[in-house]
Amino acid sequence: MTPETIVQQARDAGVRLVRFLYCDNGATIRGKTTALSGLSGRLADGIGLTVAMMAMNSLDQLQDVEGMGPVGEIRLVPDPASFAVLPYVPGSAALMCDMLTGDRSPWGACPRSFLKRMRARAAAHGWQLQAAFEAEFSLATRDEAGSYAPFDDTLCFSSIAMTQAAPFATALTAALEAQGLTVEQYYPELGHGQHEISIRHAEALAAADNHIRLRETIRGVALEYGLYASLAPKPFADQAGNGAHVHFSLWDAAGRNVFYDRAAPDGLSRIGRQFVAGVLAHLPALVALTCPSVNSYRRLQPQSWSSAYTAWGHDNREASVRVASPFWSDVEGSTNLELKAADSSCNPYIALGGLLAAGLDGVERELEPSEPTEADPASLSEAERAARGIARLPGSLDEALDNLERDALLMGALGDLLGRSYLAVRRSEARAYAALDDAAQFKGHFYKY
Repeated sequence: MTPETIVQQARDAGVRLVRFLYCDNGATIRGKTTALSGLSGRLADGIGLTVAMMAMNSLDQLQDVEGMGPVGEIRLVPDPASFAVLPYVPGSAALMCDMLTGDRSPWGACPRSFLKRMRARAAAHGWQLQAAFEAEFSLATRDEAGSYAPFDDTLCFSSIAMTQAAPFATALTAALEAQGLTVEQYYPELGHGQHEISIRHAEALAAADNHIRLRETIRGVALEYGLYASLAPKPFADQAGNGAHVHFSLWDAAGRNVFYDRAAPDGLSRIGRQFVAGVLAHLPALVALTCPSVNSYRRLQPQSWSSAYTAWGHDNREASVRVASPFWSDVEGSTNLELKAADSSCNPYIALGGLLAAGLDGVERELEPSEPTEADPASLSEAERAARGIARLPGSLDEALDNLERDALLMGALGDLLGRSYLAVRRSEARAYAALDDAAQFKGHFYKY
């Protein structure tokens, strides 16, 4: 899409303000806005942003990170292909942005550029990652005191819940489709007020962009109906947590699914198994990127269908990596893996970049996973888990961040500036929430994501 086309589309749609969006180290979606009158110039030049913003945590507390102080500026440069009119905000549109330095090169702390680098690593093998985030969220009301309560108390997959939320769900589907996203499934989930929606997979960068759009649209449409939508991993202490499971597969230039092998008993190729092995090998550190909030570790508990161990299996929903059953009508096209240890407190660019780095490491080192676990890992004895190479995932954000800092592969992939600033921001969140009681912790996370 050319700049001229974007300006014309915006004008035809009655757009007055265009958001230039990015997702920061704390997974807050932030940005700046240009009026239509300046859109053409901003598409060419971007919008200036202080380098300090990537040192801001999700409580708006600025961290002391070398190279991210009051001096210095980068540019938010939009990707023209990401332009979309926002159906839930009259007169508004949005673009996803890269962070570029004054010489037009990618800034070292740009999450979108990090994913592009990992995408290039896959391309060096002749592969492309296809992915989609499967988002769970909780619909809630808010009282005058600012307390949230579930929208309903209906049952999992209940048709009553579908009917109660039908106006919202229909409007959400329409809003997503208006932005070019294909909705595949929607249904009420286990928790009170909890729902799940999945959109069609896309190339990795587009998949991350799509998850930003999905988060924004869920919240925006909910507000139109007087509701508050939370994608926090554990919005209510007594209800099921919200995941953002990542479904993914590798494809070659000829359009073949690299994870598929017709001759394999389960259809999963040797490369697919090696990718699984890489993800599992790095998972104790990778969760610092895919489950990176204090609230995440209230969700990642045994026997909660969220994954709590470094296990993989076939349609095992207590495993961190699930080999999903393919569609009867398109076995090769639908063979994919699901990372369950992921939630929407992640920056999707960083999460997918880390997933690619870990999986490709498994392929390049020709790692082999242990035998698949076809039972709940929590039901096995410690000796049985040890024999299978199954370890407990970190029990806290601090533990996950310690693992990340020691993981040379993932830290090297992130690069110096992104790695340092990410650790600083997430460690500061761990400290800040440790000083709060449980009620304040839940409330602090509820409407961040």
